[in-house]
Parts: sequence; C-alpha cells; structure tokens
Amino acid sequence: MQTGAVNRLEEQVAFLVEIDQLKSILRQTPIADGSRRENTAEHSWHLAMFAIVFAEHAPEPVDIGRVIMMLLIHDLVEIDAGDTFIYAANSPDVAAAQVAAELAAAERIFSILPIDQGARLRALWDEFEAKESAESRFAKTIDRLQPMLLNQVSGGGSWTVHSITADKTRRLIANTMPAGTVLTELALRIVDQAVAEGALLPDPSEM
Repeated sequence: MQTGAVNRLEEQVAFLVEIDQLKSILRQTPIADGSRRENTAEHSWHLAMFAIVFAEHAPEPVDIGRVIMMLLIHDLVEIDAGDTFIYAANSPDVAAAQVAAELAAAERIFSILPIDQGARLRALWDEFEAKESAESRFAKTIDRLQPMLLNQVSGGGSWTVHSITADKTRRLIANTMPAGTVLTELALRIVDQAVAEGALLPDPSEM
C-alpha cells in the first residue's frame, strides 16, 4: 500500500475512534421507557431511522441518503460543545455561545479526516445548520420531533425535569418546523396528548 493511502487510512481510523466519544454525551431526553437519558450517538441513530420511516411525509422532494448523512453527523460537534437543552438555547446569550462552541468543534473534528473527505462532511454539517435546502429542513424537522415523542411516551422526560409548559413547546414547533406539514401536525398532536396524559404542563393560563 502506498504511503499516501496508508496516511489516509490512518486519518479515517483516527476520526472513527474520535467520534466514539459521542456515545458518552448524555442528552436531556430519556429513552422511551424512561429508565435513563439517551446519549447523542443513540439520538443520531434514532433520527436516521425516523428519516427512513417518515421519508414519505417529507413536504418537498428530498435525497433521503443526504438527509441520513446529515442526521448522523450533525451532532458530532457535541463531543466538544456538549448538548445544549433546546429550550435554554432560546436565550440569545446561550445561543451565541453554543454557535461559537459548535463552530470550533466542527473545525477540529472534521479536520481529523483526509482533507477532501473532511470538507465533504463539513459541507453537509454547514448545510444542516443553514436550513436552506429541502434535505436540511426535513432533517431539522425530524431533529425536533424525536425528543417530543420520547418525552411524551416516557411520561414527561425532560419536560418534567425542567417544568416545560405546552405553550413553550408549541412556540418551539412554530419557530423551527414548517407550518401545515404532516410531521408538524404530528408534533402538535403529541403536545396535546402529552398535556392530556399529564406528561407536559398545560399553558400557564390553564393551571
């Protein structure tokens, strides 16, 4: 094997070993049975499965392979930046700090790969963050939907821990998911069901 090929392989192996750390990054959301919090590697795998199963509900034509790739790499930056609770990210100061930390993480982590391969994955990560393509919008919708479903089926999850109310969750849906789509309507039904089941606090005006 030529020296260049050996070096390339070593860089790829180093990247794969580095991203194993994602298995140790705990998220706020529990797994479905509520017994523990999911880690970010599990979250990424689950999102990829959501994309496969819900592909028929994408509101725009999408390349599902690109969507799955985005979902598998979009949270690699949490190795350095950690997981920021989505409701806390609504604070401008928290959001700005998160963006800076994730950009720095992306620079470091994708640079472990051979230059051409790292650039391709970094471009997918940037595309996901920009939310300007049909694939990134669909991926973002799934990324928002999955924690809501897990919180609801686990009896409250991070909603209960952080005393989240239905109005905050509906605002999150309105601000991050396209209106009128099948999956957005599903998210809204999950909120209503969670309130009815006592897994999510009602609007403050209804308490």
